[in-house]
Amino acid sequence: MRAFICENCGQLLFFENSLCLRCSARLGFVPSRLDIVGLDGPGAPTLAKCANAGVAECNWLIESTDTGPLCRSCALTRTRPGDDDPGGLAAFAKAEAAKRRLIFQLLDLGLPIGDDLAFDLLSSRTGPVVTGHDDGVITIDLAESDDARRELRRAELDEPYRTVLGHFRHEVGHYYWPIVVERAGELAGGRELFGDDRLDYDTALQRHYEQGPPGDWRNRHVSAYATMHPWEDWAETFAHYLHILDTLQTASAFGLAISGPDKASDDSLSSAPARDAAKRPFDVIIDDWLPLTYALNAVNRSMGREDLYPFTLAKTVIEKLAFVHDRVRAVAAAVSQSGT
Repeated sequence: MRAFICENCGQLLFFENSLCLRCSARLGFVPSRLDIVGLDGPGAPTLAKCANAGVAECNWLIESTDTGPLCRSCALTRTRPGDDDPGGLAAFAKAEAAKRRLIFQLLDLGLPIGDDLAFDLLSSRTGPVVTGHDDGVITIDLAESDDARRELRRAELDEPYRTVLGHFRHEVGHYYWPIVVERAGELAGGRELFGDDRLDYDTALQRHYEQGPPGDWRNRHVSAYATMHPWEDWAETFAHYLHILDTLQTASAFGLAISGPDKASDDSLSSAPARDAAKRPFDVIIDDWLPLTYALNAVNRSMGREDLYPFTLAKTVIEKLAFVHDRVRAVAAAVSQSGT
């Protein structure tokens, strides 16, 4: 995530801010500018608050090119809890906050967001909900917004990491497989790395939950769930790629640099994340990423916490991440050239 500054007084802002805590300027995020601006500034007459400013705590703004009362992110949500479900609406607001981070990153990377992409944000408190993706529609169980329930589920599944934002990134990975791999003519390369996606999904799912992942899964996959089916391997790797880029962008925005422990002579322990990490070769990205994770994990352990980054990236996993990176860059470049 980038760092944002109040254009009125220079105060540091966070992505979620709708008010400057120093000068009380009214603020909002403008998707076309990928920036937070003042509602009382020169461009204010062309901007308006999203209709979900209250119910979803949305700080995104509607621009003159928008066709409805919802911002670009909120307009993607097809289904949400009803106004008579306060618990569901509270979880909905948390999920929408995570979704805005996802949409920001997709826009920042230049990935296409088609008219077929939609979100159903539903609460399993009122009926069964399965988080997943189906032909452009992403369903998220709002129960994942409950920290205690999500942590319980994480422990039950023996997962090192589980967040609402992670769910969004995983499911949107499914959405981009046909766009950045199949339609881009890279299916052979994708199958070589991730496996044959024609494998029967239901059979693979049943085998995964009956037998679990192979004992050596860490040598080839970023997570145990990634072993279930090539589609899940892709989605887990795609989500992890977004995790890496977002964290590196934040580190760069705040000037974080890692020089390694005192007296260490190993250059591989140093890192200075670049502002434009997404535009760099993946070997440069990974060289910045690994030292940063070492330092962040050490900081977390000093606080008596578990590792902030509880993953080990094997050589094959890095090759998969590099494939995702190359496909994202290629499609984003094509979108930029076509102007769509």
